[in-house]
Amino acid sequence: MLSANAEQRANIKFLTKLGKSATETYNLLTEVYGDQCLSRTQVFEWFKKFMEGRKNVGNDPKSGRPPTAKTPENVEKVARIVRRDRRLSIRAISELTNINKESVRQILHDDLGMKKVCAKVVPKILTPQQKEHRVNCYMWKNASWVLHHDNAPAHNALSVKRYLAKNNIPVMEHPPYSPDLAPCDFFLFPKIKSALKGTRFESVDAVKAKATQLLKSITQDDLQHCFQQWKIRMERCRDRGGDYIEGDNISNV
Repeated sequence: MLSANAEQRANIKFLTKLGKSATETYNLLTEVYGDQCLSRTQVFEWFKKFMEGRKNVGNDPKSGRPPTAKTPENVEKVARIVRRDRRLSIRAISELTNINKESVRQILHDDLGMKKVCAKVVPKILTPQQKEHRVNCYMWKNASWVLHHDNAPAHNALSVKRYLAKNNIPVMEHPPYSPDLAPCDFFLFPKIKSALKGTRFESVDAVKAKATQLLKSITQDDLQHCFQQWKIRMERCRDRGGDYIEGDNISNV
């Protein structure tokens, strides 16, 4: 009997033979398996393997030198995956690379100099220039207002920048590698994920409907609390010379 993951990989193989795209394959699997579905990155990795002619749906056999070793090849393999998706968990990276979780953790921490901040993999130690950038972004005039959003592609789109400039909307620059200062990362995404966790959905549309419902249920008090947390985080970042503030008990301040 196939394991749950092997069953999904078999379905990926079947869908490639039907001529489905990687995105269509992921959407169909999500409809069937809900929150138990393989991650988007995992689906795309296996889709690529089957398109290249792979037949076996099982994990690669562990032969020769153990794949748990921190070899240069494994370090590069982990680095490539993290560059594609900084939100992957250590468990997901382990499954994609066939390297045990402890070795993945060591590679991220020791070899790549990275750590998790607000569910994103970021550099473990910021450079002096990056710290200075984080501090400088805090400055604005009293009794004035600014728009602060992160560096997501949608926010950096030319059409968005033109709209903001046309309407004279002041924008606070968001420093790179700073999910601990981004309201979406420390407030919105965790709030939505917490409400969705453990729920099995019958279709992608059901997920979208529930997420939309949760977004609409956010109250003025929720947003005010988010603003207060943002202000505290920015002040602590400034007071610490740009160091990460993730891990502080901010919610009780």
